[in-house]
Amino acid sequence: MTDDAPELRASDADRERVAEVLRDALAEGRLDMAEFEERLDATYQARTYGELAPITRDLPAGSGASVPSVSMVKEPAERGSWAERITGGEGSSKWGVAVMSGFQRKGRWTVPKRFTCFTFWGGGEIDLREAYFADREVEINCVAIMGGVNIVVPPGVEVVVRGIGIMGGFDHREDGVPGDPGVPRVIVSGFAFWGGVGVERKRTRAQRRREEREVEGGDRRMLGHGDLTHGWGHDQRRRDSE
Repeated sequence: MTDDAPELRASDADRERVAEVLRDALAEGRLDMAEFEERLDATYQARTYGELAPITRDLPAGSGASVPSVSMVKEPAERGSWAERITGGEGSSKWGVAVMSGFQRKGRWTVPKRFTCFTFWGGGEIDLREAYFADREVEINCVAIMGGVNIVVPPGVEVVVRGIGIMGGFDHREDGVPGDPGVPRVIVSGFAFWGGVGVERKRTRAQRRREEREVEGGDRRMLGHGDLTHGWGHDQRRRDSE
């Protein structure tokens, strides 16, 4: 997109490219989670290039290329695949420790084959919704002593829970839910003493926005179809009466 066409309508692909810049900025520490979510909301609510441009203007990739150039060629919708997210190699982080404090692993990070975390009078959050995976099967080993760990997985991922709790526990609600073809398998193991390890399945805010737009688009198409049908019926009845 260029500054001389701010009034042109943005496409879903345009919004996705801006969202990708924001995800990179979050992973690099240029945005905190609150800023990322605020800008991501603005991205998926934007209707024109002029509304998209300011969102990444202060980011390295956004100074001159925050929004794609105008193109009259229809591009296929960008779709991420699990094959692209299972990268092999080493993870970007192998440990998480919280002693009377907290830790987070969020955004675009690479989950190693084995991630180990320890909490004591503290808490940890491990969000896998936008993560990459070093292997098709990864293990998250949690030791929670008078503390807790919350693990967020995206829809479709298979989860196996093998943890032991003493005066504490592991959340087994997602244990054994069949995964989609080709998705990673996440094994949650470890030990909880007067603490807990939770596992929840959630969509990203971007996915919710996308689904809402798809529903809105379907409603508009159905409404248009209904108007056409009503108009045809009205004309037909008028001809019949004549």
